[in-house]
Amino acid sequence: MTQSIDFELLHTEIQDKQNKKAVLLFHGLTGSPFEMRKYGSFLFKNGYDVFCYSFPGHGDRISEIETVTWVDWCNFAQEKYDELRKNYNQFFVSGLCLGASMAVYLAENNDDITGVVALSTTLFLDGFCIPWTISLLPFALSTITRFYYTFPEDDCFGVKNERTRKSLAKLTAKVDIGMDNYPLNCVDGLLKLSKNVRKNLKKVNCPILCIHSKYDNLSSIKGAKVVLNGVSSKIKKYVELNDSYHMILYDNEKELVMNTVNEFLSELVSAKNEEEVVCV
Repeated sequence: MTQSIDFELLHTEIQDKQNKKAVLLFHGLTGSPFEMRKYGSFLFKNGYDVFCYSFPGHGDRISEIETVTWVDWCNFAQEKYDELRKNYNQFFVSGLCLGASMAVYLAENNDDITGVVALSTTLFLDGFCIPWTISLLPFALSTITRFYYTFPEDDCFGVKNERTRKSLAKLTAKVDIGMDNYPLNCVDGLLKLSKNVRKNLKKVNCPILCIHSKYDNLSSIKGAKVVLNGVSSKIKKYVELNDSYHMILYDNEKELVMNTVNEFLSELVSAKNEEEVVCV
C-alpha cells in the first residue's frame, strides 16, 4: 500500500497545539486508511486533528503482509502514538475491525489516552459470513499452508446497503485501496493480537465507546461485550446497531455512528476542560 493513502488532517490555523485535540485512527484487517477517510474528515470538521496510517505489510501483494507479525503492528501503533501524543493535551484513539482491537491495545499500555472509540471490534472471527474452514485454522497454521491459503472477501464487502456495496465493488476494481482477501498468516496475527488484548483488558481505565452491529458478517457482538465487561473504565458505553454489517462507517447507520462518536468525544472534551479549569 502506498504511503499516499496515509493522511493527516490538521487545523494549522491554531498555533498552540497544546490547546488542540486529536484522534489517531486505525484501519481494518488487510484494509487501508482509505476506509477511514470519511470518518476522519467528519472528525476534522468537528475540530479534531486526525491521523491515519497504513499498518506494516498492508499492501496490494499478499507477499508484503507475510513479512510482518502482529507485534510489528503493535510496535508501529505505539511509535505513532508516542510521536503524536506529546503535542496534545486531549488525545483519542479509534479504529475499525483490527483497528478497534489496536485502539484497545494502546489503551492497555498507555494511561494518558483521553478516550477510546472501538468500531466493529474484531476479537473473534465468528460473523455469519465466516466460512466453516476457520475451524481448520490451528492445523493449517502448523503447516506450509499458512503461506498459500487465503480467506476470500465475501461478496457483501461488509456492507448491507446494496447501493453502497455496488459502489465499493466498482471502486475496489479500479483503485488500490486494500486487499480482496484475508491471508491465513494475517488472520493468525489478528487472533494473536486479540488474545493479547483479552488478557489485559483490566488495564484499560480511560472512557471507552464500543459500537457494533448485531448483524456483523465478520465478527459478532461477542467481541465488543468482552471488551466492555473486561475493562476497568468508569465511563463505558455500548451502542448496538440493527441495520448494518461490519463496515458500519459506510452502511445504513453511518450517520448514527458518526454522531454518536462525536457526542461521546465532545462530552469527554468538555469534562476535561472543566477539570483543567478547576485545577487552575
